[in-house]
Amino acid sequence: MGLGLLPLGLALGVLITHAGLPWWCASLSTAVIYAGSFEFLLVGLVLAAVPLATVALTAFLVNVRHVFYALSFPLDRVSGRLARAYSTFALNDESYALATGPQARSWSGARLLWLQVLMQAYWVGGATAGALLGSVVPDTVTGLDFALTALFAVLALDAVRERRGDLPTPLLALLSALIARLIVPGQLMMGAFALFTGALLVRHLVTRARPAHA
Repeated sequence: MGLGLLPLGLALGVLITHAGLPWWCASLSTAVIYAGSFEFLLVGLVLAAVPLATVALTAFLVNVRHVFYALSFPLDRVSGRLARAYSTFALNDESYALATGPQARSWSGARLLWLQVLMQAYWVGGATAGALLGSVVPDTVTGLDFALTALFAVLALDAVRERRGDLPTPLLALLSALIARLIVPGQLMMGAFALFTGALLVRHLVTRARPAHA
């Protein structure tokens, strides 16, 4: 997973340099913000000089999924206030996918913490290297902004393979995205998230009610 984050960081660093921002913005962003998909969006927001309130709202909408991550992330295994504070800060899609998988049930708090530390190190190092090398990468290179989407697609495929009996979940996500595309094309992300959340809640209520009627 770390080796997957490295080229993503390189892509972010190159984008930051090509946007005309100084190289150290890549290091600062990945060290302080550390929110992969939002950091890609932030480059465009900074260039457009959008109001701070808009930046804050965008950050909330993009990262609100982390609220749900916290419900099942094994933070209770991490000891110490500073360690827990950092583990909370460093909770991202990749660390959540690994830490909540079947293979991680026996992992210690130290291993979980080092997992997150190394992931951010890959991210910061990759972005810094990409920013420093950005001047030698031609502007004609395309697809760098799709790198993060590609990683999310891989994570989704891994989740489907681990939960083969839960195939309706990705189908619900696909249907939610298609319906949102038709109903609210200008607010696709929010519409899809709202529909998907509602579908999951309905499925949970229906599944929980079945034993009561048996």
